[in-house]
Amino acid sequence: MEIVPANILDLNALRHLEKLCFPQDAWPLIDLIAVLSFAGVVRLKAIENGKMIGFVAGNPRPGEGFSWVAIIGIIPEFRGKGIGRALLSACEAELPTQRVQLSVRASNEEAIRMYKFAGYYTIDQWKSYYNDGEDAIVMEKVKQSG
Repeated sequence: MEIVPANILDLNALRHLEKLCFPQDAWPLIDLIAVLSFAGVVRLKAIENGKMIGFVAGNPRPGEGFSWVAIIGIIPEFRGKGIGRALLSACEAELPTQRVQLSVRASNEEAIRMYKFAGYYTIDQWKSYYNDGEDAIVMEKVKQSG
């Protein structure tokens, strides 16, 4: 497995990953194009045998004092192998702010465990955030200096 920058040429692979990882909440095509092309966004993909198996995008918001991990997804058959942790860590390393935030489905215990292990803690809860009415847990990490 290798982590490399992603770009607009990864659009079809990212659409496929989104549908597998987030069947109820897959981003619309225009949002996927934006995340793959907007300036300043950190976008990384995990590849194995030339195939995208994971993706993360981080949006620096220095004016707000934090960066936002907009999406992180691993194709189901590749989960549990540390790929998500590796992508998250690589993304954090490229984000310019000390504080990094993200949101996760309240029922996604596996992801919440991974985020806690990576140093994130709950700072908020957004009621009925997802399309099916499920709440989102908002988490934050303060990166260590140095």
